[in-house]
Amino acid sequence: MGLLNSILASQGGNIVGQISSKFGLDPDMAESAVRSLIPAISQGIQSNTSDQAGLESLVDALANGNHQNYLDNPDSVSDPATTADGNAILGHILGSKDVSRNVADEAAAETGVNSSTLKKVLPILASVAMGVMSKESSSSSGNKLEIGGLLTSLLKPDSDDNDSVLEGVLDLAKKLF
Repeated sequence: MGLLNSILASQGGNIVGQISSKFGLDPDMAESAVRSLIPAISQGIQSNTSDQAGLESLVDALANGNHQNYLDNPDSVSDPATTADGNAILGHILGSKDVSRNVADEAAAETGVNSSTLKKVLPILASVAMGVMSKESSSSSGNKLEIGGLLTSLLKPDSDDNDSVLEGVLDLAKKLF
């Protein structure tokens, strides 16, 4: 299952409901926002894990952070610490606030949800994405190759597209040994 579907299914499908409530969006608009923003987060993670140092950094962050809390605790969506952590994550994976703003602007044009709301949703989704990856990686034996494989399957688009960047992530994971 890809990152998008994992997020949509997390908390029994309640992440979208939490976002809907927090930002005053109807559930369909909240889901549309999630569907529109997750590909940028996934692409940012892919870009950052395209070299060995980036992959090792992500694996370490997943192993040492408390990211699963974003999935285990439904109220975490409303916690300011989730937004702060998400902004830090976005800084790593997207590089700048300008890129985050552009992502929100593009998603606004696609979804009809205003850009200022999407700018607030984006860090929450980044935190939840790390939670999904953390949960998946913790189910592995701690083996970096296995974690790399799990991340590759999560970051794979939810369609049948094959992405050479993802294949590179798996190749880099194999080199860690």
